[in-house]
Amino acid sequence: MDWMLFGRAATVVVAGVLATFGNPVVRGLLRRMDRPPRVDDADVAVARANLGLAAAQRELPGGRWIGMLERLAVYACIVTGFPAGIAMVLAVKGLGRYADLATSDTPRTGELFIVGTFASLLWAALWSGVGWLAVWWF
Repeated sequence: MDWMLFGRAATVVVAGVLATFGNPVVRGLLRRMDRPPRVDDADVAVARANLGLAAAQRELPGGRWIGMLERLAVYACIVTGFPAGIAMVLAVKGLGRYADLATSDTPRTGELFIVGTFASLLWAALWSGVGWLAVWWF
């Protein structure tokens, strides 16, 4: 058995899994961005609700699954050398969410959507680099 080939394949698979399941990282960034100003403990929930993350989650259901599929697709596009596929992923995501974003009652929904998308793409690109290095460097 060629252990070098096995190591490359295992690294690509593990990096793909890590790229796909980046929800805690993206959600942590959005929570940090949505942190309320210093207020009394009793007002924290009200302040957080007014900032928009909770409302955006209600208005854009399925975002967690869409993000996972987006990161998997971006990872696959980068590792396989098909960068044009990233544009297709972003186009499908933008067109699919356009109606929800256009009719949103929360003004920050669009901003959170864009920040979440960029964070998601960067997370997938990071692990794509690891997967790509595993294939071409070693």
